[in-house]
Amino acid sequence: MELSYAEQFSVDYYEGGFALITIGGTDRFLVVPEGAEAPEDLDGDIAVLRQPIENIYLVATSAMDLFAAIDGLDSIRLSGTSAENWYVDAAREAMEEGSIVYAGKYSAPDYELILSENCGLAVESTMINHTPEVQETLESFGIPVLVERSSYESHPLGRVEWMKLYGVLLGKEELAEEKFQEQQAMLESVESQENTGKTVAFFYITSVGYANVRKSGDYVSKMIELAGGNYIFQDLGGEENAMSTMNMEMEQFYAKARDADYIIYNSTIDGELQTIDQLLDKSALLADFKAVKEGNVWCTQKNMFQETTGIGTMIVDIHRMLTEEAPNLTELTYMYKLQ
Repeated sequence: MELSYAEQFSVDYYEGGFALITIGGTDRFLVVPEGAEAPEDLDGDIAVLRQPIENIYLVATSAMDLFAAIDGLDSIRLSGTSAENWYVDAAREAMEEGSIVYAGKYSAPDYELILSENCGLAVESTMINHTPEVQETLESFGIPVLVERSSYESHPLGRVEWMKLYGVLLGKEELAEEKFQEQQAMLESVESQENTGKTVAFFYITSVGYANVRKSGDYVSKMIELAGGNYIFQDLGGEENAMSTMNMEMEQFYAKARDADYIIYNSTIDGELQTIDQLLDKSALLADFKAVKEGNVWCTQKNMFQETTGIGTMIVDIHRMLTEEAPNLTELTYMYKLQ
């Protein structure tokens, strides 16, 4: 399979419709078409996934939106996230209707329920590495475990490209390619334009008063760069991984970020803000920030991180924030302006 950005998986096709998926260079899965048999001389480390793959236990939250984008929710029966914690509308609605049921989080799955539902595959995030005994137990029951590594992709659209892998599982490769190209086209529409020179701070204030920021190599900082901006923290370092944020003392944060042209407040952890006054309630130091004084303060919608498919759209949002001078520009797809 030809991939444009993703580096954490590969797919090799073989005669008869077989597909060999390799994740992280080590984990291998053979997708066997319906009615076919897996080769008898298959390497022992290759897990066999027989199509149709049904009753999936989906624990990796970032994958749900990708399944939804390729009309794949019918293949998911079990969720590691409860209905009220989904910001992917289709997932929440499916759980409210009962077509997808809660089966426990990654560290505490409801094995009895999972077995009773005849689960064909567990899709986990790398959080499962903290509780390897859970993966061992699922596999001992004959349930293959696929650990997705999209959070390790160095390019933001590499995360979106994982929908191609799920397209292989569900036999929806063409639809996955089509949906991926839509996001790629959005990126290309802004990528060819010159950098604006504008700086952007992306953060939230923790409950104990730290500023939680993205590391310089994080995909959010790269989205800002692709949108034509400059992430204000160029020197925070750290390889992109599942934990690509860090806490800063407010004084240190103030010294580095007060001259940022724009602020994007990350609402994911402690909720959405509506006004600049609410932001200043978090920390009075922010009143002296250039972006606050000039009214260039935006807030993310809560669905931003779960809606993996929208990364191209989010890049366009940031580009519009940086380039459109219209005073009535207050609402974008994944962000809105604080009043």
